[in-house]
Amino acid sequence: MELAHSLLLNEEAYNQLGEFQKAEFIFEWLRFLEKLLPVTSRADVREKQKKLAEQLISLLNSSPGPPTRRLIAKNLAILYSIGDAFSVYQTVDKCNELIRSKDDSPSYLPTKLAAVVCLGYLYKKLGRILGNSFTDTVGNVLKAVKNAESQGRYEIMLSLQNILNGLGAAATPCHRDIYKAARSCLTDRSMAVRCAAAKCLLELQKEAVFMWSTDLDSVATLCFKSFDGSNYDVRIAVSKLLGTVLARAVTCKQATASTRQNVRKISLDEAMELLGTGFLRGSSGFLRAGGDILKGISSVSRDIRVGVTQAYVVFVSTLGGQWLERNFSSLLSHILDLVSQSHPKAIQTQMDAICCRRCISFILRATVGGLLGEKAQIAAAKEICQAIWKLKKVVDVVMSDGNLETRIGTTDVTASQHVLVCVLHELGSLVHGLSTTAAPLLQDSSTGVLDAVISVILHPSVSVRLAAAWCLRCIAVALPSYVSPLLDRCIERLSALKSSPEAVTGYSFAVAALLGAVKHCPLGIPHGKGKVIMTVAEDLLCSASQNSRISIQRTQAGWLLVASLMTLGPAVVQHYLPRMLLLWKCVFPLSPKDLETERSRGDSFTWQVTLEGRAGALCAIKTFVSYCGGLLTDEVVQRLLPPLPCAVDLLTRLPSMHKIYGNALKIPAMTYRHRLYELLALLPPKTYEERFCAILKELVADFTATDNQMAASTFLLPPLCHQDDLLLLGPFLQETDHRFIEEQLLLGSNIAGGSLEYDPYSIYEKAAEGDSVPKPLPPALSVISAAVRLFGVIFSHVPESQRLQVLDKLLASIKQTKGARQQTVQLNIVSAFSSFLKHLASCKGSLGPEEVRRPALTLVMGALESNNPLLRCAAAESLARLAQVVADSAFTAGLAQVSFDKLKSARDVVSRTGHSLALGSLYRYLGGIGSTQHLNACVGILYTLSQDNTSPDVQTWALHSLSLIIDSAGPLYHVHVEPTLSLVVMLLLTVPPAYAEVHQSLGRCLNALITTLGPELQGSKTAVSALRTSCLLGCAVMQDNPDCLVQAQAISCLQQLHMFAPRHVNLSSLVSCLCVNLCSSYLLLRRAVLACLRQLVQREAAEVSEHAVTFVKDCREDFTPEINIREVGLEGALLSLLDKELDQRLCQDIKETLSHMLTSVAVEKLSFWLKLCKDVLAASADFTSVASVDTTQEEEGAKEDDDVLTSESDERSHPFTNPKWSTRVFAAECVCKIISHCENAGRAHFDITLAQERKQRDSRDDFLVLHLADLIRMAFMAATDHSDQLRLSGLQTLLVVVRRFASVPEPEFPGHVILEQYQANVGAALRPAFAPETPPDVTAKACQVCSAWIASGVVSDLNDLRRVHQLLISSLTKVQAGKEAQSQLYNESASTMEILAVLKAWAEVYIVAVEREKKQSDAHKQTLTITNSTDESYRDLTSSADGLLDLVQADLGTLSKLWLAALQDFALLTLPSEYASQLPVEGGAFYTAETIENARPHYHNSWALILYATALWLTSTGFLVVDPDEGVTNLSRPVTPTTMCQDSSSRAAVKSPEDVNTDIFHLILGISVEFLCSPRSDAAMENITACLHALQAFLDVPWPRSKIGGDQELGVELLNVLHRLILTRESPDIQLATLEVVRQILFAAQEHVREKRRSAEVDDGAAEKETLPEFGEGKDTGGLVPGKSLVFATLELCVCILVRQLPQLNPKVTGSPAVKAGKPQLLSESGSRLVSAALVILSDIPSVCSPEGSVSVLPTILYLIIGVLRETAVKLPDGQLPLTAAASLQALKGILSSPMARAEKSRTAWTELLRSALVTVLDCWDPDGAQQELDEVNLLTAITVFILSTSPEVITIECLQKRCIEKFKIALDSKDPVVQLKCYQLLLSIFQYPNRAVSYPYIHSLAPSIMRKLQETEKTKPENSAELQVIQEGIKVVAALIAIAEEEHRAYLVACLLPLLISFLLDENSLGSATNSARNLHEFALQNVMQIGPQYSSVFKKVMASSPTMKARLESAVKGNQESIKVKTTPKHAKNPGKSSSIQLKTNFL
Repeated sequence: MELAHSLLLNEEAYNQLGEFQKAEFIFEWLRFLEKLLPVTSRADVREKQKKLAEQLISLLNSSPGPPTRRLIAKNLAILYSIGDAFSVYQTVDKCNELIRSKDDSPSYLPTKLAAVVCLGYLYKKLGRILGNSFTDTVGNVLKAVKNAESQGRYEIMLSLQNILNGLGAAATPCHRDIYKAARSCLTDRSMAVRCAAAKCLLELQKEAVFMWSTDLDSVATLCFKSFDGSNYDVRIAVSKLLGTVLARAVTCKQATASTRQNVRKISLDEAMELLGTGFLRGSSGFLRAGGDILKGISSVSRDIRVGVTQAYVVFVSTLGGQWLERNFSSLLSHILDLVSQSHPKAIQTQMDAICCRRCISFILRATVGGLLGEKAQIAAAKEICQAIWKLKKVVDVVMSDGNLETRIGTTDVTASQHVLVCVLHELGSLVHGLSTTAAPLLQDSSTGVLDAVISVILHPSVSVRLAAAWCLRCIAVALPSYVSPLLDRCIERLSALKSSPEAVTGYSFAVAALLGAVKHCPLGIPHGKGKVIMTVAEDLLCSASQNSRISIQRTQAGWLLVASLMTLGPAVVQHYLPRMLLLWKCVFPLSPKDLETERSRGDSFTWQVTLEGRAGALCAIKTFVSYCGGLLTDEVVQRLLPPLPCAVDLLTRLPSMHKIYGNALKIPAMTYRHRLYELLALLPPKTYEERFCAILKELVADFTATDNQMAASTFLLPPLCHQDDLLLLGPFLQETDHRFIEEQLLLGSNIAGGSLEYDPYSIYEKAAEGDSVPKPLPPALSVISAAVRLFGVIFSHVPESQRLQVLDKLLASIKQTKGARQQTVQLNIVSAFSSFLKHLASCKGSLGPEEVRRPALTLVMGALESNNPLLRCAAAESLARLAQVVADSAFTAGLAQVSFDKLKSARDVVSRTGHSLALGSLYRYLGGIGSTQHLNACVGILYTLSQDNTSPDVQTWALHSLSLIIDSAGPLYHVHVEPTLSLVVMLLLTVPPAYAEVHQSLGRCLNALITTLGPELQGSKTAVSALRTSCLLGCAVMQDNPDCLVQAQAISCLQQLHMFAPRHVNLSSLVSCLCVNLCSSYLLLRRAVLACLRQLVQREAAEVSEHAVTFVKDCREDFTPEINIREVGLEGALLSLLDKELDQRLCQDIKETLSHMLTSVAVEKLSFWLKLCKDVLAASADFTSVASVDTTQEEEGAKEDDDVLTSESDERSHPFTNPKWSTRVFAAECVCKIISHCENAGRAHFDITLAQERKQRDSRDDFLVLHLADLIRMAFMAATDHSDQLRLSGLQTLLVVVRRFASVPEPEFPGHVILEQYQANVGAALRPAFAPETPPDVTAKACQVCSAWIASGVVSDLNDLRRVHQLLISSLTKVQAGKEAQSQLYNESASTMEILAVLKAWAEVYIVAVEREKKQSDAHKQTLTITNSTDESYRDLTSSADGLLDLVQADLGTLSKLWLAALQDFALLTLPSEYASQLPVEGGAFYTAETIENARPHYHNSWALILYATALWLTSTGFLVVDPDEGVTNLSRPVTPTTMCQDSSSRAAVKSPEDVNTDIFHLILGISVEFLCSPRSDAAMENITACLHALQAFLDVPWPRSKIGGDQELGVELLNVLHRLILTRESPDIQLATLEVVRQILFAAQEHVREKRRSAEVDDGAAEKETLPEFGEGKDTGGLVPGKSLVFATLELCVCILVRQLPQLNPKVTGSPAVKAGKPQLLSESGSRLVSAALVILSDIPSVCSPEGSVSVLPTILYLIIGVLRETAVKLPDGQLPLTAAASLQALKGILSSPMARAEKSRTAWTELLRSALVTVLDCWDPDGAQQELDEVNLLTAITVFILSTSPEVITIECLQKRCIEKFKIALDSKDPVVQLKCYQLLLSIFQYPNRAVSYPYIHSLAPSIMRKLQETEKTKPENSAELQVIQEGIKVVAALIAIAEEEHRAYLVACLLPLLISFLLDENSLGSATNSARNLHEFALQNVMQIGPQYSSVFKKVMASSPTMKARLESAVKGNQESIKVKTTPKHAKNPGKSSSIQLKTNFL
């Protein structure tokens, strides 16, 4: 194929190919040429033009296929437009000559057609250059039309369209001729020709004025004729033509009149009148309204009506939205007039009426719903309301007229009913679409929407009453706040007007519809409403028999209410179950005998009432079973069953009763049947198996009934066919935008479409997807449908023997009937049998023995050769299921063989199509029926059939079947891939485009082949490359196909290819193809485009977006998309498509595509995305709704807010006009996603200084923080909208912004944050959410934002904070008001949600206030310790924190009670179900018993913060609850903290404060332990953290500590729970918080032990100490019991933490308990903190033990502490200690100084153990050079801690002492000044130790070497501060030695030290030039000399006297020092105070 890529055709390569490859080669060359020519230089083209033109023209003669001829034509046109145009005339002549040729043979036809196509494209491209030749050409072409066959006519029409397009106005002379030719083609036999003619005329009308002026009427009539007998494509094309022409006629400018004088501009009314005529009278024209119409016998064919309906929509859409806004009222009155009494013929039968109503609804929905923005829709709704009022007046006049018999009146009323139904449906749909944005419309009293709808509930026509009820339901779903008031209003009217039949049915419909709406309203309705409705229903049923005039109505209404009540779900229904079951039991006679007597008694009317009642009861139970499955316990099922046998008996008697009572019972009996069948199909078949026979008889009778003439295959069979096979039936069953009206054409002409009046009970059901209203079918069809389903269920449970009888009977009944009846019976029976096979397969049953198979097979085979294609589809599916159920390979092979034989012999289309599909279906269900030979046979036969060009149907079905086999055969198919692909490509290149269905099947084959090849397509072998090229070539052919569904197939094939071989798919051309079809009028094409886009953007979003923009910029005038990609990019285009699109699945795809794009590119294209979102949100932001921001705001602030709130309407027009609320919600969600993506993208997005720096460096960089104003603005616009959903999204966005930006500082105003300037906006956005009428979910979300805002600390000024705080106070007041004040609009659980949200918000604010105060008091303490000054900024801080706490403090009294009440509720709700009986009957403080399930999630959402806040509050009061009983009076709540955990009635006595505290203690502890025991895997980390913090706060108070300390079991339990938490949660924060709680528990135990010891000492003060009992764990044995021991539990927990951080501590890991020193390591910061916290706990453990107990745990503790020291003592610069080492030294000190070490009972054991520990520490110094790794400083410190903290007997053993001294000696000689320094410091503390037995050995051994080292420094002066510090510390040690030395040695020491000090002094000359170190040393020495001199004056004088040089030196130094003091006063210490202090702090272990 690469050889085809050249400018000239490579003839050499071409001639070597076979016939088929030649076609492929040519096509590939032409495709390449089309891309190459435009980019080749003009000179190159001219050079080769002659040769190229010859090659192309010679191809015309070679019988090219349709796609090839189109490419030849395009290339010739491009060639002449680029190269020289002079030779074009020869080509035109050549083409004309070919067309004139007399050769009519089929083989010459392609050449003729190629010439026709060629002319079209030449004229289109070159236009007026060919001006003078066009008349001949057109004449020639038109002549050819007369005797051309359909393909010719098709191509000629399209060619004429191109010629007209190219010539424009120049073609005027031929307009009339073309018009005449096109007219005849518009009513052609062939549908493709009609479509082509419509396109030609559409092009013609652009210039041919007469079409929309003088000839307008005839054009209209012509179009109506064209609709007659048309298909979907024709209706689309012709309606577009008709709509456009009429729109043109209405809008034509008078300016054109000058060209032709007789142009008349027609008025809008005339245009609509024309359309109306077509709608009402069809194609019979105006004058020739033949006699039959006048006689009223003919009705207009449905396809004309549907076509005209589509033309109306095109007409209005072409004129546009603004035009519609202006002219809506005239359009509405005209459209409604079509179904009004002025045209009784249109609505003479119910079927016609329903059909017309659908059409009218469709026009209104497509125009009002599709073209108008929200404001215009509200205006339209008002117009519609006016129409309702007008019609209402007419009805009122008639109804008030005394004589109801007046003929004229009743016709008026019945005629107005259809108008009302249409209007009410549209009003409902409008409000439903507007959702909460429709609130202003309903509040507008002048319109009176609700009154209007409710007023027609009493209309005499049932259809209107139902439509009004449905309209109310739509209003309720849109505006949930109206459900409750509307229910009240309807129930009240229902009770008041119980004696009016209209009122009873009307209002019961309304109540049922409203109840059906409740499941779509998350906030629900008050629980009590159910009770009221149940009572009303019972009342209606009981009073039905009192008044025979309204018996039927009351019975129906009663059961309808019961049935609709069931939709509220188990939580509500369980309360009324007994009452409903009682009603159910009473409605049927108890025994067959009663049924007999009943039968003999009644008359026709009583039976009507009875059947109505029983059908209603059956329906109620059916609804119960389907909506309340949770209540279907065995017991309930048992209570449901008794009436069933009687119900079935009654069913069997219906036919005989029908005979007795006549037709009056026909409909009631049908309804009864339908209901019973539906119910039985839902119940388990086992429950009624003894009645199977009776039921089956009835079902068979239904299928074969003689009076059932309706053949309704289109609703019975599709569910039983495979979805993919339905594609064979053409666009009939496919989803389209016009499905709502097109559906009617599927049903036979004698069947009406579905409509509400056929089954009022569907009023509470959900409408099917895509429908705006439920459309139940007529009763006769519903019964069959239900019977088919039930047959499937029952027949799969019937014994096999019985199956044979039934099947035989069914077969016989088919044979007995004839003609149309036979078809109907066959259809019913095959449907039932298919349903049975489907059930049998799903429950894995078997069909039965051989004899059952035979009749089954006969049945299916008969259907497989039926004339009805749908039946053939179903039969093929059944055949495959039959084989699946029999599961016997021989049987399956037999079936396939039958089909093979049939296909070989049969010649008729029917059997060839049926059997070919059967083969495909068999494959689908049974995989590759086994053998490859079988596969070969199948494929061979299907190949042959697919090439049968005499019948497109056979080709279509065979290819479809082939695609199924390719899909199912999988890898087995690989051998056939190549030939199949060749076949597919060949057919694509040769099958005429008019046979679109063949092309669609070819597309499916290609798709299946690509899937089979899969990733192999990436390969580079020649074979693979050839396959890939063929696939791409096939896709290219399909892309050029005029049929949209074929284009959709092409796109999905390319999508597959892109998935498997992305490098080989040209992305830019694919994207441009997608852009062109983005707004196609074909739904399936749009779906394919978006499915493909969704896949592309997951991989390469940026590239796709760029390609789209490039394509739109480059493309010429022939692409004018409806959406502006050029301005707003592909993303913007998708957003506006999302706004216009009505198909839910498509909308979902668009959202996903945009989300993927956002994820990939939002951070790079930040400004672009934010602008998009802002444009969408601002496009219809209603700024008037926010009056002002805040009047109390300072001037400057107010000015800022104005900027924020001014609308942008004055700028250029928006790219988005009036987007819907749902689109705006999506935009707000996108903003949140953008923020979260930026969060992951880097810090600069949230740091303004950094962002500005980077922006200056590279202006292309973009950061989120720079768009903060926009973010706030968008959140504000959304949060203050009319739409509640948008408000929620806006508040969520605001919350995200506040949380993310709260800590971003404002660089221009240090100490402030960037968000502070927006506080007015935040306040203004929040305020409306606290208005009284706001729904609770919005208020709840706003509370969350309030608390986040206050807690964020953005606002420090209290006055500013008060505004938002005030909002929270207002909601708190609402909570306090109690249950009585709650709104009755929503379910009680909604107020639970709101209350808990308020309490949670307050809790969060309180927690933050307390935390801030704590921080400040800590900071305050620190500032006091560091300096005594308190600067301004600090004072500000405190004031704001105290202020926040003060703000909350005022309400704390109330809050604390509410918090405790909420916690008690939560505790009750977390009880396991077995304690349900113990829950309070009336519910809790904030939930009612009935709504307990709905309330649970709200408690789960908020309990944790409330718990923490409560714990903090209790901490602050120290657990002293003031005045425990005041709560009862203040709070109107059944439960307050005082009545905790007891039934309020059980005892009236007030509890003591101690009891109240104990209850609170158990409540908080219980909730915490219950949660921490098993936090669900999805439990939020915040909840766990809050719970642990609560426990910490709780244990900060002595009283709870005493409770835990005193109850050891409780402590152990708590520790075990915490241990489990540490094991299951990795987060360091949670583990740290857990350890803090453990520390507090241990502290509580310590306090407890201490207290017991103290009181024992006090009590036994006089007794001997030995007799004191032992307190603490381990008693006098030292044993610790795991599970009971607190110490053991604590140790377990600490070991768990330590071993997790330092696995080396585990002896099992290191191999043996003997210490093997590994490399010490530094832990992460969080690891270090965890280890340190665990060590603190370890050091506290001995204090909880008895002396014996302490001996048991000491080895473990010492092992762990020293282990941590050994493993983490890493050398750090500057001699700092690692955090863990410091903690282990601290812990060691704690253990060594423990009183247990000195207690008599444990002393010896402790001494032994401590000595061992010291040895272990000393052993850490391995002489093998490991000490380089270990830090000697740490180990020296550890030794020092031992020396100073233990009793002398531990360390005065000589061998130990020796080793310690040795270590110090080594350290003194260290080269590292840091080690020396530390060594001096440690020795100083040892030398000063008061016990001389300890200190003297060290002094004796180490003092001489210290002196020696210092004297050495006399010669080498210090060079840096480190050495200087070493010398200073050395001198300090010697000075200390002097102080402790005995008198006789002191003089000697002083004499040694003084010369040393004086040698460091400098004289005044050298002082100036000395180094820093020398100068500092000089000052230090001088200071010391000054101190020592006076102290030891005698020695001092002696030394001075003995050395005059020293004296002189000292004097000059003193003089020099005084001089320098005069020059500048220096601080006393020149040392670095920071460092020394930090070291002091760090090493303060001694």
